[in-house]
Amino acid sequence: MNAKRAGVVSAGTLLMLLMSSPAFALTRDDGDDPGPGLSVINTLGLYVAAPIVLFLVIAGLTMVLARNSDNKRTHDTHYPRTSR
Repeated sequence: MNAKRAGVVSAGTLLMLLMSSPAFALTRDDGDDPGPGLSVINTLGLYVAAPIVLFLVIAGLTMVLARNSDNKRTHDTHYPRTSR
C-alpha cells in the first residue's frame, strides 16, 4: 500500500514538474506584459532585507506583549517572577 501511494505521489510530482518546465515559458500568454527588471539593490531589499525586518518586528512585538501579559505561560519559567 505504501509503495503504491509513493508511486502515485511521485508520478503526480513529476507531472507537475514537467508541466511547469521553462519550455512552456517561451510562448507569451494573452495580456502578458512583463515590467522592467529589478536592480540588485531592489532585489536584495525585497528578498533579503524586508523578510529580516519583518521577522524582527514580529519577534519584538511578541516579546514586548508577552512581557506585559499576566499569563504565566508566556513568561520565562527558568527564573522566579519578581513582584510588581
